[in-house]
Amino acid sequence: MSFFSTSLFALIRLMRPHQWLKNTFVFAGLVFSQAWHDGPLWLRVFHAFAAFCCISSMVYIVNDWHDRASDAMHPAKRHRPLASRSVSVPAALLLAAGLLGAGVLLAAGNRSLLVLLGVYVALNLAYSWRLKRVPVVDVSIIATGFMLRLLAGTLAVGIAPSRWLLLTGIFVTLFLGFCKRKAESFQDEASQRAVLAHYPAALLDTFMAATMGATLTTYSLFTASAEAQLQHGESLLYTVPIVIFGMLRYTYQVHRGRGEDVVRELLRDPWILACGVLWLAIFLSPRL
Repeated sequence: MSFFSTSLFALIRLMRPHQWLKNTFVFAGLVFSQAWHDGPLWLRVFHAFAAFCCISSMVYIVNDWHDRASDAMHPAKRHRPLASRSVSVPAALLLAAGLLGAGVLLAAGNRSLLVLLGVYVALNLAYSWRLKRVPVVDVSIIATGFMLRLLAGTLAVGIAPSRWLLLTGIFVTLFLGFCKRKAESFQDEASQRAVLAHYPAALLDTFMAATMGATLTTYSLFTASAEAQLQHGESLLYTVPIVIFGMLRYTYQVHRGRGEDVVRELLRDPWILACGVLWLAIFLSPRL
């Protein structure tokens, strides 16, 4: 099976474009800085976002290539393009090389962004091939990937990152990582990750509660900070109950075993979607 004979749909599935939602973390610094009128800055941030989309898809392909034999025996992962052989190995690697080239080209001229992308690739390959079996380290690497996106949209494009934004980002990504492990623990034993043997249910619940509390605390402090008040007035304060409800609702879904794929769960739960829409409406409203 050649690259050109492989179906376009299979190649798109291989890139996992729905996971690009994670890369919107790149826009966080721009959104909270309210530099929306700065066209060149928007272009730099969009280039960082597009570069992360290319590089993250490349990493997914390399990971799927590495895990294709074990994925083929997994009840759910066996349907992945490489595991099911709907995409050949040469076609997948050629696509990965093209995505790597596109990502580097998009980041060309921005040394900070290139460094962040390099660290992202190195961490994710280390995660896939060894560190995903080390408890706590595995989730910390997932959280670091999100923080690299956040830094790509702040430091790498000339926006000074808010300390509260960074702290909230760290804690919410740790929360989502431990939620993912909790949801995976509801799978049958044969389908579970090896690292789950080191995560007792009570320990995961503790980690989730601790990181949720830290997220809500830092986000609440951010909304009440002089920095947020200067840019948004009192508006952001009214988003705190929405964030609390959204996190509680997500935790409920996780305990139903439905939070393994964070992006899909955030998109398919109408209550969580409603929280997102309401948060955005308040955020974009005139200063109160």
